[in-house]
Amino acid sequence: MKPEFNPSSLRKTVVEMAFAGNAVHLGCAFSIIELLSRLYSRHMRYDERNPDDPSRDYLVLSKGHGVMAQYACLYELGWLERHDIDSYFHDGSRLKGLSDAHVPGCEVTSGSLGHGLSVGVGLALAAARKKSGQRCYVVIGDGEINEGPIWEGLLFAAHAKLDNLMVIVDANGFQAMGTTDEVMQLGDLNAKFAAFDFDVLAVDGHDMSAISEAIDALEAMNNGRPKALVAKTVKGKGVSYMENVNVWHYSRLNPDLYAQALREIEGASA
Repeated sequence: MKPEFNPSSLRKTVVEMAFAGNAVHLGCAFSIIELLSRLYSRHMRYDERNPDDPSRDYLVLSKGHGVMAQYACLYELGWLERHDIDSYFHDGSRLKGLSDAHVPGCEVTSGSLGHGLSVGVGLALAAARKKSGQRCYVVIGDGEINEGPIWEGLLFAAHAKLDNLMVIVDANGFQAMGTTDEVMQLGDLNAKFAAFDFDVLAVDGHDMSAISEAIDALEAMNNGRPKALVAKTVKGKGVSYMENVNVWHYSRLNPDLYAQALREIEGASA
């Protein structure tokens, strides 16, 4: 039985890492907490004792700047140690501010946006050809969809009939320099994915029961079409002064704001 992750505990770990390392990217980590929690606890196949298990399902965090959320999950699994959390972003730490394939449980080195999906497509293609039954879940940001390689990857996934691939969009409505509508309007993402021959569903990205139901429904469609889950999320979810406030893409915690964030997170879990 895989562990059930408490989103509040994951957020607490993220805040502790960010404060320890005087690091940024809290808002974009908080928006994917429930999505990653549900993938690790209910849907992904992996060996809890061995992050390199060759039969594991793959989780590709293409929006690599949200990696603190994944590190928090890996810490809960025991694949990272408390020292890793307390020394996050320090000189000599193995935990960088972007996803790094040298860290157990991280499949890709990402953060150069637009490339992770292509890696995930390759992993899904290899698994399909080996008939291994492995799935690949790729988490992308909605701002990342501005990148042309995303659309090339979607085209190829449909061409190769990769129904073992699921693209999960963290649709929080923001990117580094503003809202997605201000920077580059995305329009109807459901319609766009459907036009690329994906099976697609939309979901509240913070409702864990709804997330699992949507993933189950998509995976039940064994029809040769890749899958997409458009998750409506809140950037900075869980801390009042961060929610939908885009300065928290690059802002850092001071002692007072750190203490307030912990109070709010711990209060939500009480």
